Formats: sequence, structure tokens, C-alpha cells
Amino acid sequence: MTPRAETEQYRPAKSFASRRERAIAPAKPNVRGVPRATYRFQFNPEFTLSQARELVPYLAQLGITHVYASPLLKACSGSMHGYDICDFQMLNPELGAEKDLKALHEELARHSMGLILDIVPNHMGIASPENRWWRDVLTHGKVSRYAGYFDIDWRSNDPRLTGKVVLPILADRYHRELERGHIQVKEHRGALHLQCGETNLPVCPATLPAILQRTGGSTPRAAVEKINETPESVDEIVRMQNYAPMFWRTGDTVLNYRRFFTITSLAGIRIEEALVFEESFATVKQWLEKGWVNGLRVDHTDGLRDPEQYLHRLRAAAPRAWIVIEKILEPGENLCESWPINGTTGYDFLNDVCGLFIDPKGEKRLSEFYREITGDRTGYAALVLEKKRRIIHDNFAAETNRLTGLLLEIAEKHWRCRDFSRGELCQCWTEIAASLPVYRTYVGTGRTEITGGDSRLIHEAAAAAGKTRPELPAELFDFIEELLLFRKRGTIEDDFVLRFQQLTGAIMAKAVEDTAFYCYGRFIVLNEVGGDPSRFGFSVQAFHQMCRRRQEIWPESMNSVSTHDTKRGADVRARMSLLSQMPQEWAETVRRWMKMNEHNRTQEWPGRKTEYFLYQTLVGAWPLSRERILDYMLKAVREAKENTDWSRQVPEYERALKLFVEGALDNSEFMADLKRFVSSLEDDGRIASLAQTLLQLTAPGVPDVYQGGELWDLTLADPDNRRPIDFARRKQMLATAKTLEADKAWQQRPSGMSKLWLILKVLEARRNFPDSFGAAGQYEPLPVRGAKSAQVVAFARGGNVVTIAPRLVRGINGEWADTGVELPAGRWRNALTGDPVSGGDMNALTAHFPVALLIRE
Repeated sequence: MTPRAETEQYRPAKSFASRRERAIAPAKPNVRGVPRATYRFQFNPEFTLSQARELVPYLAQLGITHVYASPLLKACSGSMHGYDICDFQMLNPELGAEKDLKALHEELARHSMGLILDIVPNHMGIASPENRWWRDVLTHGKVSRYAGYFDIDWRSNDPRLTGKVVLPILADRYHRELERGHIQVKEHRGALHLQCGETNLPVCPATLPAILQRTGGSTPRAAVEKINETPESVDEIVRMQNYAPMFWRTGDTVLNYRRFFTITSLAGIRIEEALVFEESFATVKQWLEKGWVNGLRVDHTDGLRDPEQYLHRLRAAAPRAWIVIEKILEPGENLCESWPINGTTGYDFLNDVCGLFIDPKGEKRLSEFYREITGDRTGYAALVLEKKRRIIHDNFAAETNRLTGLLLEIAEKHWRCRDFSRGELCQCWTEIAASLPVYRTYVGTGRTEITGGDSRLIHEAAAAAGKTRPELPAELFDFIEELLLFRKRGTIEDDFVLRFQQLTGAIMAKAVEDTAFYCYGRFIVLNEVGGDPSRFGFSVQAFHQMCRRRQEIWPESMNSVSTHDTKRGADVRARMSLLSQMPQEWAETVRRWMKMNEHNRTQEWPGRKTEYFLYQTLVGAWPLSRERILDYMLKAVREAKENTDWSRQVPEYERALKLFVEGALDNSEFMADLKRFVSSLEDDGRIASLAQTLLQLTAPGVPDVYQGGELWDLTLADPDNRRPIDFARRKQMLATAKTLEADKAWQQRPSGMSKLWLILKVLEARRNFPDSFGAAGQYEPLPVRGAKSAQVVAFARGGNVVTIAPRLVRGINGEWADTGVELPAGRWRNALTGDPVSGGDMNALTAHFPVALLIRE
């Protein structure tokens, strides 16, 4: 996209609010027990509540105050992440029983700790028959009590599908599956069901008399044998049901229920309905009232029909809970201040702090080199627009058809638009969606006014769409803009706007996070959730401005550097960022590696872009196993959707990729050179990681440690970052860390001890100075003087704590010349070394450990 300086125009109106407007803005919620620091656990059948309970003393000793749990409600059997909840009203039995959750709470309480729970209000897992709501809808159709719980369009232009739920579950075309006997009627305890491959579907009881009559059977069991004799008789039973099983590839075209992104096994629910909210939140609310849960992390708020309405309802149900939301803010975009929450889950912080360690001076050479070796001259903004168009056309055809149908009905009501074709209407609104520079706008039926930010975004997206598609009617772009600004109201009009907003977030996520980030390989450390790969680096001044704003408006937001959704771990990014300081050496190294591995290529496959992506990944995450890098590279090329895809795999290409990667790993010359190069980066990468960790722990906000991240976090995108964690080793290391002096902790850096030790020390300071780090504390940037002043970030918190962190550390080697920090008046002690500090000389401050944390005496 565009650099931050050029995106000020996209900031919501609240960014420019006057003092009077701020004075009358809703007060922030009065939250009880804001975490000092959280620790993320990924629960699954292999990591349960009982196992988490055993780790509570370890986390307490580390300084963590709240366990931050992935979803705990009943998910589809075998789920390794928990986001496919199939029953909102019970604990996931694969994680434990209620007594185990109670025992976890009691253990947390013994250590004065709490629990933050990840909740999923947007969708449910429907792949399992365990979802009784969905099962009831399939059984009874539109008359089901739960029909209104799901976002289903029961209307269809195809009379065969009217009143039915489209189920894209078949391995092949319907008629072929029938002929092969893969669709059969079965009987169990007097009830009939359909077996479609591995999927079990209910037969509506109301159709049983007709089935018995047509088969001449006296009982369901007798009828089954007769039905399964011919495909025609099975088909007759299928057509009686409230659903239509179809070939899975048709899901993107004819699906008639809203889903999570492009995942047909996750159906969107209508959480905007009061009854659906109450029933889906009832169990979590009980846990809140019992004190078992103390805060909430809300998943995928941009998928909701009206996020603000939902968040106000949630706040009313959990008035004292700490609530943060998963919201991806594009550069220059700000969180809506009227939302009654404490902040985001921290992607905004992650990208800002990551940018501090990237040298903008390296951008020109790295860009030139990327073009030289790949021949790719496509700018990032153009690439995103191209990918959005493709995603809309290929992956969201069903959603596009639904919105276009609504727009056609609206156009019919306005004589100026009546003669525009369905195709023209579709092309116009989808081009506006593709041109939107953020995930979504928030024009809601509950608002009386549209913010200036939303208004500006919509206007500029419509204008951009008109320029890129001048062959389409200009007045039609104007008409759709008026609709999106709520200037033409009505039931259908409002429905179109709200569905448009729900869809643009999904389009952005699939086109950017899951496609463009794997295609644009100039410098992949920038390709992070919420990041802008065209924004190269982030100045110290800009970081201070961000922190001051955060302290003023969102002081209780979460500070993350790794999450279960990040594309690579924090320490991978820290090491990779060093390449921006050595672009010429890096270019020469890559050219050398390409020559070494040229013989592994098969018919020009896998291609230079993929090869360069591989080398960057190996440098950032080494050492890693053959299995991990093969799995990750396969995921990367399928996500890129250029030579193969998840849904349309190209075996020949994937084999060529596997052969290339394996050939490189078996090339002793290449491997020796790779290890030598990585070794030359390791210590500087560790210093950058420690600096990044210190900033995360002391900047305004609530720091989160992603599971295992207290040691070096050399993980890649999921599922790589969900691998089991060796907590026994971490317990032993923590016991040792408590006894170490700073220089000894630094000496043990290869094991990750230095990072664990730093977290222990900084969280101790947060405990001792809660007011300095809290909402009432102040954030004061500190001046840095000397030859390397641009390579230091320094600030004071609440007048009692000073953070001093190096940046752009390549080549410093502990030699800071005359560089020093101007400390506030008073007597200071280095909390990491115990030494009194008489001045801010960087050589003295970092003599025993690469970063410094000063405490006022």
C-alpha cells in the first residue's frame, strides 16, 4: 500500500477530534483486574486444562498475571485450535471437565492470577454432527427453531435449491457419487439418515410417511434396503430433504450461508440477534460471574454485521471484564474510540515495533535486487488490487451473487439505475470493494452519524474504482457510494451495506494475508498481519508518537510480537530485519546460493520468487527440520495461488518444489554457507530480539508472551507455531535464571536464557511500579545524543522507570562511541545489573547486557 505519511487521509474522524469532542466521548470501561502480563496457551486434546494448571506456578514465578486461553467451548472433535466451536453451551470435553476448569481457576487464584478467554462470536463449526443447532436446521429446514440463528439465504434463483441449505461436501459431482453408491440411506434406532461419503446427514422425520409409502416398507429398516437398490430411489429421498449435497468445488459459487472467509465448514451466525447472543454467551457469562474468567479476547470482530452493537451488548454482559478485540488496523487507521473495549490484540503494536529494527537505507538496494532476480516489477498496491479482484471472482462468487442480487433489487426501485445490467452492477460494487484500503468500514444501523473517516474511505474507494474502470458507468459508482454512505435507506439497502462491510474484511484477509504476503517477496519480514510491505522501516520519532497516543487513548491494549496468526515468530523477524542493514552482502550471498542450487531446478520450477522466499525463511528460522521447512514451503506456494492452490493443487509443481528444497538441504556446500551466514547474524539477531522484548514489556499496553516465546521464538506460520512446548526445560531454566547476574545471563544466550531472564526482570519491575505502567502513567521520550543516537530508543514511564533499547544493531559490536541517553534528574539504578547509574553513557549501560532498564532510587 502506501507509506504511513501518505495515509493520514485514511484516519477515522476521531483522529482529528477536538478537545470538546474528546470531552464528551464515552468514558473507558471501569475494568477490574487489568493484566500486568498475559501468557497465551493453545489448548487442544494434547494440551489440556490439567496440564495448564500444573504450569501456573511457573508462570507466576515468571511474573505473568493472567493465562490467555484459546477457545475453551466445545469444538469439533479433534480440533487443534478450538475456533470451530460446535456447541457454545458446554466446555470442550477434550480439554477437560468443569471440575478441571474450576481447578485451574483455584490454582490461578492461589497465585493471584486470572484467566483471559478467547471467544468466537462470528461463526460455528458445522462439519460435525455434534452441532445440534446446525443439525436441527438440516433436519427441519426453515421451520427449525435455529433457522434464524444462522445467516442463510433461503431464496434461490434455482427452484431446485429454494428453501434448502446448500452443502458442498461431496468428493465429486452429485450424479457420480450416487452412481458409485457413495450416497446411501441408513437406519439407526428407527430413524433414517443419509450417509454422504464421510458425512452423516439427518432425514427429516416429516418425510418418513412419504418414504414408507413409496417404498412399501412397513418400518424404516425395511424401507432402507428398497431405497438403496437404485440411485434414482436414493435421489428421490435426497430431494425431499431440507438440504442439497453438492460437489465441494461448487461451494464458492452456489453456497447460500455466510461462512468464515472461504471455509465452508464454518458457518456464520447471526450474533446481532439478542437471542443468539444470549444463548451463545450464556456459558461464558456464567464463568465470568463465578470469577473463573476475568477477561475476553474477541475473535474476528470484522466479520460481525454490526461490531459496535455487539461490543456494547458484550460490555453490558461483562461490565468489569478486560476486553480486547482481534482488529487488524492498516497503517494510518485508528481503532474506533466509541467502542467500549480496552484495545486490540496488538497487531498494530507488533508492526510498529518491528519497523523500528528495519533500516530504510536498505530499501533501494533490496528492491533493485528483487527486481533483478525475479523480473517482477509489480508494485505492492497494484498486486493487492489484482489479488483482491481474483479472490472476489474465484473464491467469493457465492457472496458476490448474493450482494449483486440485493443491488439489482435496489436498482429496480430507482428509475435512474433500472437499465443497468446485473454484470455492470456487479463489476462496480466489487471494484469499490477491491479499492478499499482497510478491512472494512463501520456504517451501522445503530449510528445516527457516519464518521468522517468512514465517509472519506468510501468516497475515495469509489473514486479510485471509477478511475481504474473508466468503461463502467460513472453514475453507477456514485449511486453505490450513496448507498454505502447510508444516504439511501430501506430494508434491502441497509442489508446490502452491512453485508458489503462484512465481506470486505474477508476479501482483504484472503487477498492480502493469505495471498499477496506469499507473492510479494521483496523483504518478507514486512509481510505480517496488519503490516504494509511497502512501508520500509519506522523511525524512533514515529514510534514515540505511537506510544504517546496509545498511552493517551488505549493504555490497556495488548502488546503482541507473536500470536497464533502471525506469519513468523518475533525472533525470526528480528534476525531477518538485519538484512536491511547489509543489502549488498545479502544480494551477493543469494546470488551465490542460486548458483549452488541451480541444478536442483526442474523446468524452471519452483521459480526465482519462491527460491528467494525460501532463502529468506531459512535465514530467519534456522535451525529447523527438513519436515518443518517442507511443510512451510508447501503452505507458502499454495497460499500464493500462482502455481498451485489448496483447492486446485498442481502435483507436478509441488513435486518440483519438494525436490528443489530437498536438493538444497542435501547440498553440503550450500548448507555450510547457510550455517556460516546465519552464524554471523545470530548475536546481532539476539540483541535485536532482546530490544524488541524490552520494548514490548515496557511500552504502553499489556504485554503478551505467546506460548514458548520466553525462549527464542524461531517459529513460522501455523501450524508450525502450534507445536508442543517443552515446559519442563523452561521450568528448569527459570530456576537457574533467578540465580544469574546479567553477564552470565548474556553468556547463556544460545539456549534462550538471556530472553527468559530479561522477561523475569522486567515483569518484576512492572510488579514493583504498577502506577508507572498503568493507565495513569506517563510516557516520556528521552533525548539521545552522540554518533549513534539514531540507533537507540529511550523513554521513561511514570517518572520511575527508564527503558533503553538499541536498534539497527548490525555492526555495533558493543561500541557506542560517545552515544548517551539524557536521563531525567534523580538517582537511577540499572534493574538488570544492580549498578547505580551516574549518566546515560551507552557503553556503560550495555557493558554487561545489551539492553537497560533503569529504576529511580
